[in-house]
Amino acid sequence: MADVERSVRGDAAADPGARATVVRAVLWMVVGVLAVRQVAVVLRRPPGERLTDLETWTGATGVLHIAGSLYDPGRFTGTPFAGLVLRPLTVSAEQALGVVWTFGSLLLVVALGFVAVRALPAPVSRRTAFLAAPLAITLLMVSLPVRTTLHLGQTSILPVLLVLLACFAVRGERLPGVLTGVAAALQPAVLLFAVLFWLTGRRRAAVSGGATFAVCTALAWVVMPRDSWAYWVHHLAGAGLGDRPDSLANQSLHGALLRFGLQGPAEIALFLVLAVVVAVLGLRRAARYARDGQLLLAVAVTGCVAVAVSPTAWQHQLLWVLLAVVGRAGTRASDRLVWPAVVVLVLTLPGKMLLPNVGVVLPVRDNVLLIAALGAACAVPFLSRTSPHWQRPVPTDYAKPVPARFAWVPLLPVWRRVLSRPNLLLELLLIRVVYSAYAKVRLAATAGRSTAEEHGGQIHAAEQWLHIDIEHWANHTVVAIPWLRDFFDYYYSTFHFIVPLTILGVLYVRRPSDYRWARSTIGFATVLALLGFWLYPLAPPRLMPGLGFIDTVHGVQDLDSPDFGALTAVTNQYAAMPSLHFGWSLWCGVVILLLAPKVWMKVLGLLHPLFTVSAIVATGNHWVLDAVGGAAVVGAGFGLTYVLAGPRRLRAAGDGADGVTEAGVRPEPGEEAPAEGPVAEPAGSKA
Repeated sequence: MADVERSVRGDAAADPGARATVVRAVLWMVVGVLAVRQVAVVLRRPPGERLTDLETWTGATGVLHIAGSLYDPGRFTGTPFAGLVLRPLTVSAEQALGVVWTFGSLLLVVALGFVAVRALPAPVSRRTAFLAAPLAITLLMVSLPVRTTLHLGQTSILPVLLVLLACFAVRGERLPGVLTGVAAALQPAVLLFAVLFWLTGRRRAAVSGGATFAVCTALAWVVMPRDSWAYWVHHLAGAGLGDRPDSLANQSLHGALLRFGLQGPAEIALFLVLAVVVAVLGLRRAARYARDGQLLLAVAVTGCVAVAVSPTAWQHQLLWVLLAVVGRAGTRASDRLVWPAVVVLVLTLPGKMLLPNVGVVLPVRDNVLLIAALGAACAVPFLSRTSPHWQRPVPTDYAKPVPARFAWVPLLPVWRRVLSRPNLLLELLLIRVVYSAYAKVRLAATAGRSTAEEHGGQIHAAEQWLHIDIEHWANHTVVAIPWLRDFFDYYYSTFHFIVPLTILGVLYVRRPSDYRWARSTIGFATVLALLGFWLYPLAPPRLMPGLGFIDTVHGVQDLDSPDFGALTAVTNQYAAMPSLHFGWSLWCGVVILLLAPKVWMKVLGLLHPLFTVSAIVATGNHWVLDAVGGAAVVGAGFGLTYVLAGPRRLRAAGDGADGVTEAGVRPEPGEEAPAEGPVAEPAGSKA
């Protein structure tokens, strides 16, 4: 977390104190907006869809009550002690309890953020301490565990807060143990923190925690013997409660083994063996980090062990994984943000946004939270505070600033060209997340059929006035030539993604600096295209009634049906202006033209946008002016990248002593620098 904020502040601020104050104010404003939004999301849901775990106790009069067993309806998943703690709430009206419960949960999140910030491993800079609290609370509020907890009305934030208070806010040995024991009575896997106390020499706190857990559990057994028997014996410590244990919501090792198809005694035996291995490895690592002065990381690792070895670890119980963001992994400054970014992405976005719906990656996608927990517990090589790279990682090489940029744009001084190759894992995750967000926004950018057809009429009239309305002629000409029709249909459906991804892959391997520049360009172009989809929904020729176009790719569309069949459910058919089919192909052609070493490669690269524009027009999927719009957003993407990052080629140096190529990339060992182009200036400032 400290590294995240250190990177945010930049090096170009003339008044660091004022800049930090502004950033802090903005972050607290974000916290306030998120809090209001979370309350609104929960309370605007109709009864029966909000605070569903609390409403297990709701009677016909709208007042909570406990009638019979807590576990008879099969919806309550807490421990009997949790039911005992919540019993005083049974005299509250449902609506009042919903408001109080939601606000109380948000206050717990705020308290959790403040305690976590106080626990950051020293030394912590004043700027980091100044900005860390609102950033931590923001991350907590947007995380999936907190959002799920607020929706369900669960108590899973409280055990995390009690453990952090026990470790960082209270003194002595007895009270920390009592707090941990109460937390374990609410969430039994938390009892592992008593083991952490024991391994770190806090024997009295460990014994106190175990004794408090036993007392609380026994008290609940005395008051509610039937419920205690149902939870601890009949449902095997809650393993049989809630959703199916093999559902995606259960992110424990037990749930993963069940999803892999294992059943019965063999699955239980394998789970117990794996749980013991994870517990031994994880708790030993946690104790080592605690002795190293990284107690917050030790707490996070122990919590991740608890997530993995619990029979059931529902989504609202996975907040421990987010705390692992404080661990520093990687000796290079360019890699230091990879682990925090991965944790934040995994804990804030659903798995289907992180990984595509491809069979080979489904086991990873379905267990991504468990994998993150296992990585934090057993695998991620967190640095110790004695490492020379703890405070001073290997610096990042930056290209020397190019003065050809527009100096009047205020953001320019902080945009520096990195010479090294970006981390592949983080890059793939970010590309996937950005594309998922793009697909969702594109699908949501609809304004109705009548508006889209009206805009289609405007485009058609404009093309007639310009004498470029060739779509109908091209469409029917291609339909009359079967092999040409098949070629354009295949080209339209296949090359749209393959060619850009191939180019990005080649640039990543061979020319990292050009990769960053090209990736930023296509990213800006895609974002600008989304604005076009929102502002100007447009019916393509194939969906314009009365014009006689033939949809060669998707088949005959029923224009009398408002949704035109099942295709509308998977894509926004009115996202035609600008055409990203042509825009991305033009980007490919320009990049190949700029970077390809051979003339024949440049010519071949230019054929791709030519074939693409022919395909989108001939198949009836775009107007000619859509291609013009695609070219415009790509041109704007190149322009924005130039303004922010400078020209692609760095300035030529007199001697080229550092061996930096024209793209600002040092050749890998054993490779020769490209012969084409001048040699760039040596890298300037370091990170």
